[in-house]
Formats: sequence, structure tokens, C-alpha cells
Amino acid sequence: MAYELYYWPTIQGRGEYVRLALEEAGADYSDVARGKGGTAAMMKMMEAKGGTPPFAPPFLKSGRLLIGQTANILLYLGARHGLAPKTEAGRLWVHQLRLTVTDFVAEVHDTHHPIATSLYYEDQKGPAKQRAADFLKQRVPKYLGYFERVLKSSGGAYLTGRKLSYADLSLFQIVEGMRYAFPKRMKRFEREIPALIALHDRVATRPNIKAYLSSERRIAFNEDGIFRHYKALDR
Repeated sequence: MAYELYYWPTIQGRGEYVRLALEEAGADYSDVARGKGGTAAMMKMMEAKGGTPPFAPPFLKSGRLLIGQTANILLYLGARHGLAPKTEAGRLWVHQLRLTVTDFVAEVHDTHHPIATSLYYEDQKGPAKQRAADFLKQRVPKYLGYFERVLKSSGGAYLTGRKLSYADLSLFQIVEGMRYAFPKRMKRFEREIPALIALHDRVATRPNIKAYLSSERRIAFNEDGIFRHYKALDR
């Protein structure tokens, strides 16, 4: 049974965390909105009046199941594809870590849309500079420092020890995104988070991930996604 992933076709965004899990698992899936008529089909599913329609992409169709929200999708995939611990406590811990990633991603987004998502960045440059400055000074060290501590205390190469989880894949994407959005500041941050950078490099060399990163399936970072590089904010 092939999965159907629904997400915007031209950006990595929140859908990329799901793609990384599917690719690592070697799962059979289609990135529906990237095909002909796919975006229209995605919008139709969100506008459905019955059943369990998702609020927004990404969402995943698995047989009769329709699962929305990135962390929820990963919770499902993790259990099915060995990307989460087998124990309930372990699964909840990985889910907790992934929810923390969700919070971080929301704060990244708000650096360039601090007033309203409906407004262009150009309409809120002043507040964006102020928000980004606080984010880089206060929030990034707190988040990345937290993940660094968890990694160092895990007793292994990954967040839960010796075995990779979907939370590790999400942290790989966090490092990738921060390097794109804030390249100057990230160079300084990386000196303080060697375990997190080592995790990133370890994930990048995993066979399925390495193949994915060099394929056309991997959408390049761009200025329409969550991680955007505005020079005025990278200080």
C-alpha cells in the first residue's frame, strides 16, 4: 500500500519532515500535489464537509486513514517503520521532542511574519528585524542548547541512544534550515552545539537520506518556505 502525502508542491516547509521519514523508511509514497491536478485534489480534501478533513497540509493518506499535523503523522509513521521506540514511554518521549521542534519551527516562521501571515515580509520589515534579533539572541540558544543536552545525555549517537528516530530526522532539517535562513549566525551557534552538528552529519550520510538529498525529490530551499534567507535579519 502506497502512502499519499499532501503538501504544497514548491516548498519544503512542514511537509519536509514527513518526506524525510518516508525516505528513511524506504516507504512507497506519492507526493500528490507535485503531480497534475494534485493541488486541486489537496484543496478539495481540506474543504470536505464530512469525515475527518485536515485543517491544513501536510496530511497523509494511509488506506482509509487521513492523518493531519506533522507531529501526528510522524507519530503514526514512527510506530509503523521502526522510527520510534517500542515502549510507550519511549514513543511519548520522541513525540515530545518532535512537538518541541514544532514550537521552534513556528518561531522561525514568525521572524519574517511577526505581525500577520497574510501580510508580505515587505509590509512588516521593521517588526521582523526586531523579532529576528530577539529570536537569535534568546530563543535559538535555548532550543538548540536543549537538544544538545538531550543528545549528550542519550548515551548514544541519537536522541534515544543507539537507534535513529524521526525526531533525529527533524533535527537534521532544523540544522539545514537554519544554515539557509541565518548562515552568519548559525556559524557562531554551531561552535556551541557539536553534538547536534555531528547528528546532522550522521543523518546526511545514511544511505536512503543521502540518495534523497541528491535526487529531484528534494525541493531546494527558497524564499517561499518557512526557512527564508533575508540578509537584513541575519545579524
